[in-house]
Amino acid sequence: MRIGLLTEGGYPYVSGDARLWCDRLVRGLGQHEFDIYALSRSERQEDEGWIQLPPQVSRVRTAPLWMAEDDGVVHGRRARRRFAECFGELAAAVCAAPAVLDGSEVSGGVTASETSRGAVADRFGSALYGLAELARDEGGLVGALRSEGAVRALERACRAPGALRAARTARVPDLLSVAAHVERALRPLSLDWYENDGLGSVDLCHAAAGGEAALPGLLALHFSGVPLLVTEYGVQLRAHYLASSAAEEPPAVRALLAAFHGALAAEVYRRATLITPGNTHARRWQERCGADRAKLRTVYPGMEAARFAEVGERVDGSGCADPDTLVWVGRIEPAKDLISLLHSFSEVRKEAPKTRLRIVGAPADGPEGTLYLAHCKALAAQLFPDEAEGVHAVGDNPVSFEEIGGPEVPSLAEAYASGAVVVLSSVVEGFPISLVEAMFCGRATVSTDVGAVVEVIGGTGLVVPPRNPRALAEACVALLRDPERRARLGAAARARALELFTVEQNITAFHGIYLEIVSRSPVRRLVVDDAGDPLPFGVPAEAHVPGRWTEARLMVTGRPRWAEGAPVRATAPLPAGEGA
Repeated sequence: MRIGLLTEGGYPYVSGDARLWCDRLVRGLGQHEFDIYALSRSERQEDEGWIQLPPQVSRVRTAPLWMAEDDGVVHGRRARRRFAECFGELAAAVCAAPAVLDGSEVSGGVTASETSRGAVADRFGSALYGLAELARDEGGLVGALRSEGAVRALERACRAPGALRAARTARVPDLLSVAAHVERALRPLSLDWYENDGLGSVDLCHAAAGGEAALPGLLALHFSGVPLLVTEYGVQLRAHYLASSAAEEPPAVRALLAAFHGALAAEVYRRATLITPGNTHARRWQERCGADRAKLRTVYPGMEAARFAEVGERVDGSGCADPDTLVWVGRIEPAKDLISLLHSFSEVRKEAPKTRLRIVGAPADGPEGTLYLAHCKALAAQLFPDEAEGVHAVGDNPVSFEEIGGPEVPSLAEAYASGAVVVLSSVVEGFPISLVEAMFCGRATVSTDVGAVVEVIGGTGLVVPPRNPRALAEACVALLRDPERRARLGAAARARALELFTVEQNITAFHGIYLEIVSRSPVRRLVVDDAGDPLPFGVPAEAHVPGRWTEARLMVTGRPRWAEGAPVRATAPLPAGEGA
């Protein structure tokens, strides 16, 4: 089977999202052939290069989402008219405000809200594929999407009756910002990835995320009938909402971009053959964004259990851990709410004065992470000013900030092994990786009830409300005082992690899903002769056996004959006063 793996800002680059998961998947499915189609996010990411790829990767094609260079395409009169029609429809679908409905049924058990949502989705999808066909005919849309005509189309859609209330207030700077963002998101429309020797030749497209990563898969499905599988371990639409709220953009920009990304997510979910969320939390988001429940198949992320085996298999359930130490492991950033953890720890010290807290991790990239770490250190020094026994001695702070690789914490496994209880204090969390690592190590855990935490823990740890230092402290004290309970919970946690969250479980699940999709919706191709006519019996039976048995020229059924050649370049601009 030939898989087109679609990524955005991740694999095969050294740094990026879902890099480890994609690499484990590709290496674990050596019986299949993989073509990688990667969208990069920054020049720095491209300069860092790729990881070493396994032999089953036969091709890697990349394209930047960060470059601002024009593609040099100049559209003629007819192409400009087609673009104006398609982009105008796209803008109108994005700006269309949801009707105020009472939820009454229209017909056949379908509510009015569902009917309206379906109409907007049809309009958005039709416009999107119209733009894709125009890009395929003319060679690119980068210049058109940045043109004054695109901005004017957005403005007309914002001023139209029934448009989003926030969109009606959009000013010219807001419209320019939205147009630039939409152009960046739609750059995959202008790529040359969709020919017979590209994504049109694969048996299955597997998008490692939604949004821009899945857009090439939508086009491969539209042009060549290639089935699309979408995996989301973090829902892209949710990530956009969180980033937008933190960016402090004008209300009109936030509303328009949220509507655009919501429409794109709905189109991806609607056209995908199957969708594999990484947990129930992500699954609920997808359902609320329009995903059909029948298409959803939860597949937990696969993690390497072997690196934690030595710690997890120690007989006594606690190993050489300090029974008076709490451990927090992760990336230091505001979403992890270490402020509440430190206040909670001050309550723990009142009940168990010998307890220590080890915070293990590096700050998040950028100045925000560094500033937050400095704030946490200052708070720790303020809450625990001096632990000396005498007035003339210097005491140690019971809170330590460390990083993996130091003399005290040489490895990630040793970080979890250094304490009796592992704590997670986040206020925002998707799939809690550090929690699963602690479970592999056989550690009892105390966590806040956010994201997929309850689903991951499954009764093998204590869960408390977020932003509640007192509840967090009470749970920690309860486990610190009861070593037998800690051992029972740690053993149960390790057994659950080994059953659900290993690499082997993940690879097995996707292998079965690949076979299921291809068996249900295979890409049907015809062999054509030199004249372009179908050649009966041109695909021998051995062509279905893994290996390169034939060199027949293939044409995907349903693809227009005019699209077989290279894209037609645009015409030169008309002299002033001619055409419209």
